[in-house]
Amino acid sequence: MHEAKTKKIAISFKVDQHDKELATEIYKNLGLNLSTAFQMFLKKSIAEGGLPFDARDPFYSQANIENILASKKQLDDGQGVVSEGDQ
Repeated sequence: MHEAKTKKIAISFKVDQHDKELATEIYKNLGLNLSTAFQMFLKKSIAEGGLPFDARDPFYSQANIENILASKKQLDDGQGVVSEGDQ
């Protein structure tokens, strides 16, 4: 079914200049411009019902937390070594 025509609006936001240049080059190599890429991001966000990628910080993953706790236990047990950069 054909979607009804909707009014287009302008969106303005600030980004780091270097990030914009890098993204522009990436999308250019894909045959896209920033406007089209952003529209694709919005459509995918709507389809996913949220961000179209995992935005979790891997530092807080269960595996990493377990590694940190194991390292802390080694230090507490006198088995670990603290390097100069860690102090």
